[in-house]
Amino acid sequence: MSDTDTPEATGRAPSIRDVARLAGVSYQTVSRVINNSPQLRPETAAKVRSAIAELKFVPNQAARALATSRSRLIGVLGPRATTHGTSAMVQAIESAARAAGYRLTLTNLATSAPDDVRSSIDHLMQQSIEGLIAVAPQTRVVPILDELKLPVPVQIVTSTGTSTTRNDQSAGARAAVRHLIELGHSRILHIAGPRDWVEADHRMRGYLAEMDANDLSPRPPVLGDWTAQFGFEAGLELLRTEDATAVFAGNDHMALGFMHAVRAIGRSVPEDISVVGFDDVPESAHLWPPLTTVRQDFVGIGTRAVTDLLASLGESGDDGRVVEPDHLRLIVRSSTAPPRS
Repeated sequence: MSDTDTPEATGRAPSIRDVARLAGVSYQTVSRVINNSPQLRPETAAKVRSAIAELKFVPNQAARALATSRSRLIGVLGPRATTHGTSAMVQAIESAARAAGYRLTLTNLATSAPDDVRSSIDHLMQQSIEGLIAVAPQTRVVPILDELKLPVPVQIVTSTGTSTTRNDQSAGARAAVRHLIELGHSRILHIAGPRDWVEADHRMRGYLAEMDANDLSPRPPVLGDWTAQFGFEAGLELLRTEDATAVFAGNDHMALGFMHAVRAIGRSVPEDISVVGFDDVPESAHLWPPLTTVRQDFVGIGTRAVTDLLASLGESGDDGRVVEPDHLRLIVRSSTAPPRS
């Protein structure tokens, strides 16, 4: 190859044949290095990788799929309404998949209606995915996935964990309510998440169980939509009609909206009413006052989902380690205090 034929001279992207020429090997050998074939001498593989780095060669994924008869593509089924938790989990899934040499194709459900779920899964299967991760916080999605019996491995992921790990949302909710009870509160409200979300149901059950365990009468939980706007509107109504001294909100955004409602009517947190959230979104520590909340490891859950899916495909991470999500932890900040005498 003359100097005028090089990628630098022609302005074109380097090809697999350019790498082969520079390394002094066949293009088939370069392909084997790219696909991590074990049938290569270490010095040959090192020489090819050096040429790849020098030319800044990026393998063509479509061509690679044709050569190996594998797409190395993972489908992700996500909810239409994203929360901090689902967004963080999807980002972690993408990072872990990329590190393992896989790409993602993502589709969001328009609704959790059976026809929409089936249509979204068909869309992913038509792209020759090798596995599916369903970030499925809505209860109706799981039975449909079971019913379809897909020909690829499936991992179902919610904030409660993966198929092989459990993040006990009910226990996290109980810790939040117990914290308020230990401060001396007995009139505690709960603003819950949407009716058909797994996390919302588990957190509401935790609230009811902890109130019952302490012989306290729970107020009927208010079903929300995870948004700060709902927390604000519900707060204005609840503060007008209830004499509670504390509120446990199903997530931090509704807690934020509730705190806004408290200030809007001329009262204060935690002097007049204590507030606890759930999730520990990055902004929670910077609210005023900083929000007491339950922290969960969304990144760990997403990473573990990829680890488990790769195991189903007969693969493992580079170092073989299994990432276990951290347990839920109550983070006590300044939005909670004993009730006024």
